Amino acid sequence: MKVAIVHDWLTLTGGAERVLEQILDLFPNADLFCTVCFLPEEDHGLIAGRSVTTSFIQKLPFARRFYRKYLPLMPIAVEQFDLSAYDLVLSSSHAVAKGVITGPDQVHLCYIYSPIRYAWDLQHAYLKEAGVRGLSGIMARAILHYMRIWDVRTSHGVDRFIAISQFIARRVRKAYGRMASVVYPPVDIARFRLHVQKDDYYLTASRMVPYKRMPLIVEAFAKMPERRLVVIGDGPDMELVRAAAGDNVEILGRQSDAVMTDYMSRAKAFLYAAEEDFGIVPLEAQACGTPVIAYGRGGSLETIRGHDDPGQTGVFFLEQSVDAIVAAVRHLDTRSIRPEDCRTNAERFSTEAFRNGLMAAVDEAIEAHREETRLGR
Repeated sequence: MKVAIVHDWLTLTGGAERVLEQILDLFPNADLFCTVCFLPEEDHGLIAGRSVTTSFIQKLPFARRFYRKYLPLMPIAVEQFDLSAYDLVLSSSHAVAKGVITGPDQVHLCYIYSPIRYAWDLQHAYLKEAGVRGLSGIMARAILHYMRIWDVRTSHGVDRFIAISQFIARRVRKAYGRMASVVYPPVDIARFRLHVQKDDYYLTASRMVPYKRMPLIVEAFAKMPERRLVVIGDGPDMELVRAAAGDNVEILGRQSDAVMTDYMSRAKAFLYAAEEDFGIVPLEAQACGTPVIAYGRGGSLETIRGHDDPGQTGVFFLEQSVDAIVAAVRHLDTRSIRPEDCRTNAERFSTEAFRNGLMAAVDEAIEAHREETRLGR
């Protein structure tokens, strides 16, 4: 069986790229396609030295730095990949990868991180954050309208969707009218050790971009001067974080994985204010035995056990506000959460669980396709 793997773009190592790394390991002889590949030299191990077939966007002016500006061309770009020689096409998609063209005798599975976020229910938030107005705003909305039409049309070319969470499966059903099974992304649980003894500080860590709501967490701790907060990360919202920080907040900026893991292991709790599709970092905290205080929407509801669950691993706040975070932090003090329960919960999302789940979904899709072919459907 010839296998093609299609990824949106390769420019850095994030959560989707860690998933891709596992998919490539499961299919060592597969060919890899993506719109552009500008991986830093130190990250080339992710693709295990294999060659990558890229689109015409790779050679366009300033593509290395501004590849996202070419989003309107990406639907055309992925449709130019000739995948006719492959039996199985596995797309790893949060934007356009699922739009490749396949035939009736090919099986196309899409491991989907989300329908294009900025074209669907998060459009208004993205446009507001980008500050797009006037004629530019009209053009941006027209492009996103076109992207939605293309996104729905190409969803019919996917035989089966595999979503990263039940939350994303619901978004797939809403956008495409299609059902999706769920295989949670892999979390490298083995990289973390259970740490039972905790120090008297709280931790938050993330890229400081608007939807992560990092300044909100810092503002909340300004109302709790008796509690210490450590902040790890960097990004556009750094100045807002610094402006909101009181004497009880220590801002460390970007740190190495080793430093991050050390602080995460010893923290009394980890705070997370974003509405995430899945959210790997809160699971890494739980792998260390650290409970999580999180916004109670999105993927967090599937990865953190709240007060109604046996083996509670965290506390939710139900709105993204300072008062709600303050109340959740104080509520955590009334709960007895065992580090061992946090670790046990995180182990449900191991790399092995992902690999087994994905291969079971692939085998099932291939067998279903063979049966349909046998029956002449």
